Amino acid sequence: MGNKIKDVTIVSLSRGILGESFIEHELKIGVKRLQEFGLTVHFSTHALKGLDYLEKHPESRANDLIEAFNSDTDMILCAVGGVDTYRLLPYLFENDKLKKCVKEKVFLGFSDATMNHLMLHKVGINTFYGQAFLPDVCELSNDMLKYSKVYFQELIKTGTISQIQPSDVWYDSRNDFSPEAIGTDMPKHKNDGFLLLQGRDHFEGEILGGCIDTIYDIFNNDRHGDSVELCAKYGLFPTLEEWKDKILLLESSESKAIPEKYCKMITALKDFGIFDVVSGVLIGKPDNEIFFEEYKLILKKVVNDENVPIVVNINVGHATPRCIVPFGVYATVDVPKQIITFDIE
Repeated sequence: MGNKIKDVTIVSLSRGILGESFIEHELKIGVKRLQEFGLTVHFSTHALKGLDYLEKHPESRANDLIEAFNSDTDMILCAVGGVDTYRLLPYLFENDKLKKCVKEKVFLGFSDATMNHLMLHKVGINTFYGQAFLPDVCELSNDMLKYSKVYFQELIKTGTISQIQPSDVWYDSRNDFSPEAIGTDMPKHKNDGFLLLQGRDHFEGEILGGCIDTIYDIFNNDRHGDSVELCAKYGLFPTLEEWKDKILLLESSESKAIPEKYCKMITALKDFGIFDVVSGVLIGKPDNEIFFEEYKLILKKVVNDENVPIVVNINVGHATPRCIVPFGVYATVDVPKQIITFDIE
């Protein structure tokens, strides 16, 4: 890390939507923007194979990640999220395949890429959470959303992120992704900044976490049937000792889990013991602020410890615009100053 990005490889490690004809207009916009940033753009071997192929071939998705690490590319950029990235585990961890090929590169993705972040954390690679190619670089407005673009540009210019501050605004989620939507903007609203829900307004530690919906698959088989066993077999989720003094980042998906489901997801982490050992919790703004107030009440009730700092309304994850959060880098959260800084020296 710390070097200018010149070459980027786009990978489809979850859904294969990037290969579908109905998003060709978005793909062209995204590639053009990356080239305008001065980047050489590559697609991994199977990135454009489409939804059906990549759903049936998790081994091809895994091979693409290995291919990207074995290449000379500076940055591995996830195309989009999905639901079943955990299925890559056997193809990456049997015979230490991932461990043998990894080297320090910029890896950026969010949503179901949470699984990839945890996989790379397990083999000692720091990553970046919060944006992806299709939802951010391919944004149908006349440019990337200003706040998102600032962080993306910092990452490709410096190879890192130095600090995060809140966005002044947030946007309604885009519903129309057709060619007719090119050049249109989403309604925007005033943003309230980082909000201290409880606990100290200043805390420190390395950040790790991701999408709560995906993390819940590590503890619950309702969605897949075998995710708990597979994640346990390869020791994907860090131990409590590894979580000690870290900052837990959680954000929620576009599925907008009803409060009862959100409560179950947070309770799974509570039962694991994570809130007993972390130095604090960061919560991403929910998509369209749906269930925002309910989620805050659930967090306080389930964590059930006023000494655990919880800061909500972070512009990361499924609500737009999005910042980029470095994982594995020592961070200082200062709510009064409305800033999160990273030790990048």
